Amino acid sequence: MTDRPNILILMVDQLNGTLFPDGPADWLQAPNLKKLAARSTRFRNAYTASPLCAPGRASFMTGQLPSATRVYDNAAEFTSSLPTYAHHLRRAGYHTALSGKMHFVGPDQMHGFEERLTTDIYPADFGWTPDYRKPGERIDWWYHNMGSVTGAGVAEITNQMEYDDEVAYHATRKIYDLARGADDRPWCLTVSFTHPHDPYVARKKYWDLYEDCDHLLPQVPAIPYDDQDQHSKRIFDANDWRSFDISEEDIRRSRRAYFANISYLDDKIGEILQVLEDTRQEAVILFVSDHGDMLGERGLWFKMTFYEGSSRVPMMIAAPGMEPGRVDTPVSNIDVCPTLCDLAGVSMDEVMPWTTGESLVHLGQGGERTSPVAMEYAAEASFTPMVSLRYGKWKYNRCALDPDQLFDLDADPHELTNLADDPAHQGTLNSLRAKSEARWDLARFDAEVRESQARRWVVYEALRNGAYYPWDYQPLQKASERYMRNHMDLNILEESQRFPRGE
Repeated sequence: MTDRPNILILMVDQLNGTLFPDGPADWLQAPNLKKLAARSTRFRNAYTASPLCAPGRASFMTGQLPSATRVYDNAAEFTSSLPTYAHHLRRAGYHTALSGKMHFVGPDQMHGFEERLTTDIYPADFGWTPDYRKPGERIDWWYHNMGSVTGAGVAEITNQMEYDDEVAYHATRKIYDLARGADDRPWCLTVSFTHPHDPYVARKKYWDLYEDCDHLLPQVPAIPYDDQDQHSKRIFDANDWRSFDISEEDIRRSRRAYFANISYLDDKIGEILQVLEDTRQEAVILFVSDHGDMLGERGLWFKMTFYEGSSRVPMMIAAPGMEPGRVDTPVSNIDVCPTLCDLAGVSMDEVMPWTTGESLVHLGQGGERTSPVAMEYAAEASFTPMVSLRYGKWKYNRCALDPDQLFDLDADPHELTNLADDPAHQGTLNSLRAKSEARWDLARFDAEVRESQARRWVVYEALRNGAYYPWDYQPLQKASERYMRNHMDLNILEESQRFPRGE
């Protein structure tokens, strides 16, 4: 047991991976993340399994795509029978704990974690269920709209800041507690923040860092609605774009606040890493996001699309046996679960026939990978499931409602030229279409999503009738077991709660 490493997972929400070409971009004010990057294997082309919170996170935890987890959207139940990295590690003798967000939907709010230190920031019920039976209908009380852009600016406290302040506080307390040695098991602590997810509001100390930033406008300006691809039009409509007049100043302020919140997160991560160092503990460290944010590129905001800003995520792993440096091979956050188990020496053989993710450890040792990276999307702003393959320099997107998309990301990193109809690229198109068709039966996928949505609407409306018992996680603090109580020996207590001892 003692040769198994401790594991610290630092997860953020909606962080655009294009800002991490090789660790944080030079112009980002993120000294702690840059220091971590210098000792990490850095995956330049890492992708989400699905560009939305709950499906992306369920896939990250299990190593499976949404079509397998059935977590299609932000209100789809994450079933208790799906093993997560927390289950695998805990079964092997790890203490597993979570501080922060994971957006579990359903009555199981643990999914293998022995301990949750905070509640979640988002609801655990079925209230955010999309409805393919009503294409184009906006559910105004929970759908994104462009108010996050027009309302961008400065505040000293927000709903999200309050949450992430709490996440960091509980994470540092937990690391102190782990150092005291009361539990000799190896540990896996997941610390999951909600920033830099919109709303685009930042504290002034971080806002001021980007006053003269040269990156406050997108590289690709807004594309007129009529010239957008079909799915982008659906996103525009879902975001209620016609009700807002987005100015250049709105764009500048939104991006400035987003960058400022990266610096805010960097401070929080720095606090956590400092406590780890101060308590003389060593751990494998993983830094990752659930999905990205378009940040005004092409006129798109938030996520819900396979374009790079939304689907590409930062991923860095600092681990013995994985060399620091950049890996360009496309990978996915569904590779996290098998990677963590590989680093911990924990077998996943019993479930590997149903696991899509692959360990990344060998890539940090100079190895190769040839399998494509797969993505799925079947949530708000879609009318039927969409799928994507990243294979080498190519990205191929398929949806039953839309024309195929094929992009050469080496020659066209902003995905402005769809090559699907180019005669010179029909061989590539046909090859990737065959790979996609072999992996996905879109008609079956659509039927399964519709079944899930219809069932959830019935259950949600029923459970809101009469007495309501929420599934939201209620953190338990046993006050009678904290600090000093009369069933405790003061001499033993003071010594056991001190770290380091005898100095």
